[in-house]
Amino acid sequence: MARKALKLASWTSMALAASGIYFYSNKYLDPNDFGAVRVGRAVATTAVISYDYLTSLKSVPYGSEEYLQLRSKVHLRSARRLCELCCANRGTFIKVGQHLGALDYLLPEEYTSTLKVLHSQAPQSSMQEIRQVIREDLGKEVPRIHWDLSTERVLLMEFVDGGQVNDRDYMERNKIDVNEISRHLGKMYSEMIFVNGFVHCDPHPGNVLVRKHPGTGKAEIVLLDHGLYQMLTEEFRLNYCHLWQSLIWTDMKRVKEYSQRLGAGDLYPLFACMLTARSWDSVNRGISQAPVTATEDLEIRNNAANYLPQISHLLNHVPRQMLLILKTNDLLRGIEAALGTRASASSFLNMSRCCIRALAEHKKKNTCSFFRRTQISFSEAFNLWQINLHELILRVKGLKLADRVLALICWLFPAPL
Repeated sequence: MARKALKLASWTSMALAASGIYFYSNKYLDPNDFGAVRVGRAVATTAVISYDYLTSLKSVPYGSEEYLQLRSKVHLRSARRLCELCCANRGTFIKVGQHLGALDYLLPEEYTSTLKVLHSQAPQSSMQEIRQVIREDLGKEVPRIHWDLSTERVLLMEFVDGGQVNDRDYMERNKIDVNEISRHLGKMYSEMIFVNGFVHCDPHPGNVLVRKHPGTGKAEIVLLDHGLYQMLTEEFRLNYCHLWQSLIWTDMKRVKEYSQRLGAGDLYPLFACMLTARSWDSVNRGISQAPVTATEDLEIRNNAANYLPQISHLLNHVPRQMLLILKTNDLLRGIEAALGTRASASSFLNMSRCCIRALAEHKKKNTCSFFRRTQISFSEAFNLWQINLHELILRVKGLKLADRVLALICWLFPAPL
């Protein structure tokens, strides 16, 4: 229906302004981004997009071929207007536009393909603006490329050549294994989130490059733009570890418990679906059992607009740390979707390994008993071994070996709880 498409477009437009207010309150970006002119542009763009959907699709039978073709054209016009808004308002709006451009698994293709231009061709600051910041912070007109000239607002970085992490053609031309890159990216972010609690929160494809190391020839991932990091509190990080462990091993009682500790309240089922990008049915069956299917993906896309009020309510109640983690998750999920490696069981098991290590390290840090520390270390090693065994079982299942052999292995060595 036109109303459903309108809700999606209006939500996307308002996300630009809402996200801008959030970043401003956390002092990540220049407060000059939020003047009356910029807010006025956002409101006007939202109004124009809403009017376009209402009038263009009103008299066309829903679901007809004509409706689908016309809706695609409206999507494209709206996406271009949003892109123009981002370029005009710059700052936070560029960041949010880059985020939306990476949501291939959720937004219509017309939106993502149009907004993807912001990953690598975002508007550039003029030399006058750059000189002004440099002059204010460094007292110099043109600084040398050196770390001692970097400040909170000026980051001088080495130029690194490579292809964007979602560019499959580049990887194939350079004989870089797509699955290996996806695994390494997942491990890298699992280490940042669960183990270190210090997270690069802007991994859109323009900020994540892949290349073969000039010296070793091995594939490597290069992170750019280190201006948006999140320090996770220990309480948040440990609760988040417990939540993901519960999701991976389908412990629904603890999913509810730790979701509510993170501010989800009674909306914990929706919260679990947002974190995993899986349906509630898949969460209950076990997200590590099978990757997302085309049918499930379509279900998520079709239902997203129906839960906008609940999503908005949820985002207003979770900790601010969680907002950036959700944004990071969405960007990483968009990269996986582009590479065709989304939601593999292996990626969830790698996350579980990091959670086990992080929780074990916390327990060892808080005990003085040598016996207790040894006990924790053995438990950690055993749980990691169980994950390795579970991964082997999934591979055996994928090879479609005899069901009796698989059943015997599962009976002898059950997955960790």
